[in-house]
Amino acid sequence: MKLSMISLIVLGSLGFIGLGACSNTNQATNPSSSPSAAQSTQPSLQQSRETGAEKSESAKAPQAGGQVVESGAYHLELVTETEAEGTHLDLYLQKGDNHEAIPNAKVMAQVQLPDGTQKTLPFSYDASGKHYTALLPGKVAGQHQVKISSEIGGQKADGRFSFDQ
Repeated sequence: MKLSMISLIVLGSLGFIGLGACSNTNQATNPSSSPSAAQSTQPSLQQSRETGAEKSESAKAPQAGGQVVESGAYHLELVTETEAEGTHLDLYLQKGDNHEAIPNAKVMAQVQLPDGTQKTLPFSYDASGKHYTALLPGKVAGQHQVKISSEIGGQKADGRFSFDQ
């Protein structure tokens, strides 16, 4: 009787251990420390600033309807629009929770076309729209990968985006 009782306890314990190992646990990553996580377009309430304080949901939400990347204290939002001569790119480069526009940055995009071709695009600042603009000439159907590199007074704010044409 004692042997079967001990066997039952051991089997029950192993069952609980097995259930714990099979559970689906997703651990959040800090997007500012993970380059692959920086492409998220759905902000999380748990993302944190470098200071450790939580950002408000409105600080991470798209302001112009584009894809958003938070890079340290900077908010990058890319909006693409297909035009007759190519794809128009608008980049909203902003700082802080109140999204102050940054007019004096050097902004470049490295675009990989669906056929593997690489294009480098310089952005220029549109003061009336308070954002940076560039034109990707031509039309190649498929998914385009975009790496934005910006330099703001010696600091860098980079983001990775993608769009289909």
